[in-house]
Amino acid sequence: MTGYHNSNYIVPLGWRLALLLRTMPYRARVKCRTPLQAAEVAPRIWPNESELLTVVTRHLREVPRCLRDFGDWSMHAYRAGRPLTDVDESELHTDELMARLAEFFARTAAVPESELPPRPEGWPASGDSDGFLAWLIDFTEERVHRANRQRFDALFEGVGIRRHAMTEFKERAPRLHERPFCLLHTDVHRANIVVDRKEIAVIDWELALYGDPLHDLATHLVRMDYDKEQHLRMRRRWVEAMTAAGRPELTAGLDEDLPVYLDFEYAQSVFPDVMRAAIALPAQAPSDADFAWAAARVCRALRRAAEPLRLEGVPDQAHAVEAVRSWHAEARGREAARPSPVV
Repeated sequence: MTGYHNSNYIVPLGWRLALLLRTMPYRARVKCRTPLQAAEVAPRIWPNESELLTVVTRHLREVPRCLRDFGDWSMHAYRAGRPLTDVDESELHTDELMARLAEFFARTAAVPESELPPRPEGWPASGDSDGFLAWLIDFTEERVHRANRQRFDALFEGVGIRRHAMTEFKERAPRLHERPFCLLHTDVHRANIVVDRKEIAVIDWELALYGDPLHDLATHLVRMDYDKEQHLRMRRRWVEAMTAAGRPELTAGLDEDLPVYLDFEYAQSVFPDVMRAAIALPAQAPSDADFAWAAARVCRALRRAAEPLRLEGVPDQAHAVEAVRSWHAEARGREAARPSPVV
């Protein structure tokens, strides 16, 4: 099972190895996880996921623990169940799911800061929501946008993404309320939610952060692609769960600040979404359907980012197809011009 960040292989264990790893000796399975060499599109402040999981699994027992870390790959306990992408809504009522997810966010926020691995040097202090958002924007601009501008410059320009779009977004960002920081998963979407007999577990913690809890809520609301009514219900559930857990201070200024984080999520995602659409094209002779699929993904990302980035206009499908075709032809030309390696 291959995602954007890792390849995962689910394999059975013999009983001796299962006992050695202190996992179930009968019908035991593990997930062998290998990081992919992919373009950096999301921050990773804890490169060693297993170190973080050691802490997380002490407090969230449903999260699969890392059994062994071998450096270039790791072995994790296997969480039985199906990803939410494969579960029919009739099997798990939306209200029930939202309640469980809200509880998950509250329990994640309760993981003690003192147990977490060290943050990078210069990390914003707890409560500095402005500094946290500024860090996220700077990462997007410097490590995602500028770092890939040379390769994707023609495509970005072709679909109307200005060179300084994120810098301008940062300059317009309003001041945020101060909120205590906590552990954030930052990638709670359907493929990362495993359902087993109506119990859920949130997996894949490689993109976890320590910061403003509204960022975690915003990424969840966007990546779940809730409709307007579901969005409001999940937001209420989140507030109720934080309050019930004795952490109402994490909800301070939500009405004013959540829209800022939602705008940021739409703005930053335009870069990985456009790049992934382009590089997913077959290297040799993509079909018209391939280009149409890529263009549709590009247009969707641009529509969502249009207001936050104040794009002058979103290209129509035909324009996007032409931009993607032009980029692909240029990329193939660059590849063909590279000298063959000396054997």
